[in-house]
This record gives sequence, structure tokens and C-alpha cells, in this order.
Amino acid sequence: VTRNSRPNIVLLMADDLGVGDLGCYDNNTVSTPNIDRLASEGVRLTQHLAAASVGTPSRAAFLTGRYPIRSGMASPFNLNRALTWLGGSGGLPTNETTFAKVLQHRGYRTGLIGKWHQGLSCASRDDHCYHPLNHGFDYFYGLPFGLISDCQTSKTPELHRWLRVKLWISTAALSFIPLLLLIPKFTRWFSVPWKVIVTFALLAFLFFLSWYSSYGFTRRWNCVLMRNHEIIQQPMREDRVASLMLKEALAFIDRYKRSPFLLFVSFLHVHTPLITKDKFVGHSKYGLYGDNVEEMDWMVGRILETLDRERLANHTLVYFTSDNGGRLEVQEGKVPLGGFNGVYKGGKGMGGWEGGIRVPGIFRWPTVLEAGKVIDEPTSLMDIYPTLSYIGGGILPQDRVLDGRNLMPLLEGRVSRSEHEFLFHYCGVYLHTARWHQKDCATVWKVHFVTPKFSPDGAGACYGSGMCSCSGDVTYHDPPLLFDISRDPSEARLLNPDNEALFDSVVKKIEAAIREHRRTLTPVPQQFSVFNTIWKPWLQPCCGTFPFCGCNKEDDILSTAW
Repeated sequence: VTRNSRPNIVLLMADDLGVGDLGCYDNNTVSTPNIDRLASEGVRLTQHLAAASVGTPSRAAFLTGRYPIRSGMASPFNLNRALTWLGGSGGLPTNETTFAKVLQHRGYRTGLIGKWHQGLSCASRDDHCYHPLNHGFDYFYGLPFGLISDCQTSKTPELHRWLRVKLWISTAALSFIPLLLLIPKFTRWFSVPWKVIVTFALLAFLFFLSWYSSYGFTRRWNCVLMRNHEIIQQPMREDRVASLMLKEALAFIDRYKRSPFLLFVSFLHVHTPLITKDKFVGHSKYGLYGDNVEEMDWMVGRILETLDRERLANHTLVYFTSDNGGRLEVQEGKVPLGGFNGVYKGGKGMGGWEGGIRVPGIFRWPTVLEAGKVIDEPTSLMDIYPTLSYIGGGILPQDRVLDGRNLMPLLEGRVSRSEHEFLFHYCGVYLHTARWHQKDCATVWKVHFVTPKFSPDGAGACYGSGMCSCSGDVTYHDPPLLFDISRDPSEARLLNPDNEALFDSVVKKIEAAIREHRRTLTPVPQQFSVFNTIWKPWLQPCCGTFPFCGCNKEDDILSTAW
């Protein structure tokens, strides 16, 4: 059936949604009837894992079916774990093949609506070498970067907040020097040449200019809305962008309903600043975050409704997931603004702890997949690439290592075990954790070699710094921490040689697998190098004449999408 029927494919990805935020994953305070309906009409995966605990590397792995370290999309720095500037020069390398490119070659019409966050340009402002249209998508409407708190003027800046504070303090200190030098001059203690005073004043001004030219205009530089290669809004009207995205997604389905299509809807929900329409504010029992989840669920409902109305549902594979776990550190006062990761420890940015990488995974394809089926096997977001290639009749590239596995045999019930014996959990370029799904039984072991240091002491996250570190402020474990995830999913019962007879053999087996895995890695250009991550005025997308960038080409009349 599956090979010849080339279904339409709709991929729905939330941003920073916790696995415990949905009704179908045992949440009883937030109402998500549409996503729950997908799960009851399809297959739900309970051990579905992102390949990174932050967005850019996780999405790179999702698009390519490969660990982010293979494409250079993993960061060696704690400061820049995801891409930080639209005017940076790093991004998903052009020699990487995405599932969109594979399906495009098979005659699929491919579209991306929403967040990209995989870079934009390499060498000049408009070369758009990393643009979605260069990575297999026929149509793009959305944010080449993504949504951050800086996109809303009333919110506290999110991008490098502590670095900015230090830069302001340094600027104030430098500005103070010429003022101090004026004192002896006017009190006639001793003479300070004007040249010296002016030089110091100029240095202070140049220092201020060097950082304020980027950080002072984060909203204008990063919060940009594009259609294909054209900037539509700069800065974008953040309160309207979700309505425009939904309208575009529904129009894409309508436009290509007669040919096989791939539609990837990459939601801005539920990333801070949680921009939510008035009709959903106060809707949930879980504050603004819950309202935002419910608004996203409503948007999913509109997409499913369109598939039903066009009689496409039976011939469409719909997949729902999140790029990583919920973020625990975002708060307004004492009110959490991030997701709930269920029983799992940790959250976004925390390397190998389960809460940052275990995400929803729902597949619905009514005529092919059994409704209401639940699979507890370890699966990965990297599996989507080979799975889509298989059902679309694509050919997998033979010149590179693919880490994902085709999930169709598992989803259809032709096999009962996942093909993943080992999965490796990186934090940036550092391997923190590995999991072993023992071949001869149901046991899944998990070994942590490195874990982040939570702050303050005794907390369950890095509230002090706002995001956990991958190196430096971490704890190295020798012997490593061992958990039996199949019996202890919340990683609460630490195993050691005294209470687990298999401790040494399990650790040895996993260490051998890591050595084997490392042998398959080849050096590639680092997309997160210092040079790539700094803001470059000559790469900054600009609607108008740089630096006077700004426009709004989007119609003021919105259709009745909302």
C-alpha cells in the first residue's frame, strides 16, 4: 500500500512544547482536543527523542536525519547554542540534503510555513545560501529566524540578556574616565591635555557603537517576516503573524490538493513571549502559557478541518512533535512561562536529561496506521527523514551517514522493536549522555557522563544563568551515572555497582558504542564558530536601504482565518 500511494504529508512542529503539555500525554489541566484527536486516530510514541535539547541543532537533525555534529550545526560555546543573528554567517550547509529536497525530487510540492532558524546568507546580504528555498522547499512564508522575547517591545530582552547588562556596565565605566579626567583639569590640580580626554571619550563612544548597533536593534534585525526571498515585514507585526501563517498554511493545502504535497508547519507557539490572541487569553487553567498551547491546538484543528473538508484526510500522513522539551527557566516573577515536561527530569538546554529531549510524537494516516496504537520504543526526530523518503518513494543519499531509521515497519506493526540500539545525546559538541536499548529484552539503560550544574543549589534547572551550560559549569561523572529508563523514567533511582550487578558490563558496552560512533564522525566546518555567530552588517537582511531597514507589505485586511 504505502509505496505506491504517495500520500500528502503534513508535519506540525511546536517550539519548546513540553511532553507533559498535551492531554494525550496525561495533562489534565490544558485542553488540546485537536492534537488529542490526532493521537486517538493514529499512533502515539512515548519515547520520542529530539537529537538536541535546543532548537537550531534539533531542527537541523530533524531536516537531515543526522546528528547535528555531523553537519557542523552543534555549538562549542555556551553563549550561542542556537543561531543568534539573522545577520550571522552560519547555517545548515548547502551540501546537506533535507527530506524536503528528497521529496521535491519525487514530484512533491513542498512548503514551509513558520520558523526556520537554520541561517540565511553566507557571504552577501541577498545570497540566501541557507534559505529554505535552497534546501528543497518550493514555498516559504514565515520567520527565517524565529520568535524571541525581543520581538515584543514591552518584554524583557531574551537574547544574551546578561551579556547586555555587562556591556552597559562596561560602557558606563568607560564613559566615566573622560569625566574623571575633567576634574583635575578644572580644579587646576594638574593639566590633562584635551587630546587625551577626547581620545577616551571617543573610545567609549566607539565601544558603545560596536555592540549597540546589533543589540540595540534586535527586534528590527531578527524579527523579520518573509515570503520566499522577499521581506514582507521588518520588524514583523508580532501580534498578527500567527493569523497570517495559518492563512498561508490553509492556502498551501488548497493550492496543491491535487498533487502530492509536503507541508511543514513550524509553529512559533509556544516560545516566549507567548503572543496569544485575545480570544484565548484566560482560556486555560495554566495561565498565559496554557492559553498559548490551546491557541496552537486550535490552529492544528483548523488545518485538520481543511484536510477533512477537502477529503484529503485518508490520503495524508500527519505528524506532530516539538523541537525540544519545555524551558523551565522562563518566568515572570514566580509565574512559569515555559512548558511542563511531565515526570521527566530537566528541560530545554540540559544536554541528556530526559525532560529536554523527550517530545511528543504522533503519526496519523487513517488507511494505513492503526488508530489508538501506543509505541514505547526509543525513536528519534532523525527518523522522520528516512520515513518520509520511504513513503514518498525517494532515494536516500549513499554518500553520508544517516542516523535516523525508517519508522514505517514499527508504526504499521510489522516489527515490534525500534532499530535504534544506541542513541547519543549531545549538548552542543559535547557528548553528555547515551542510551542503550538492550537487544534481548525491553530494558533501556541511560548513562550520563556529564550533567549541568543546577543553580541555585537544589533547584531543578539553571535559574541563575537562565540556560544550563554544556561545558565549564558542569559535573563530570566517573564512573558515570546509570539509570534504567524503562523502569525509572524520571531518572530518580541512581544505579551503582552495589545495587545493580550489570553496572560494569552496561557501562562498558555503552562506552564501546560511543567509540564506534566517534569513528564515524568526520571534521566539518563549524557553523557556530565565533566568526559565524557575530552580527555582520553586510549580511543583515534589509527591506529598504541599510541601515534604515523597515517595511510592511502585508495587507492590512486579514481574511477570516481567525
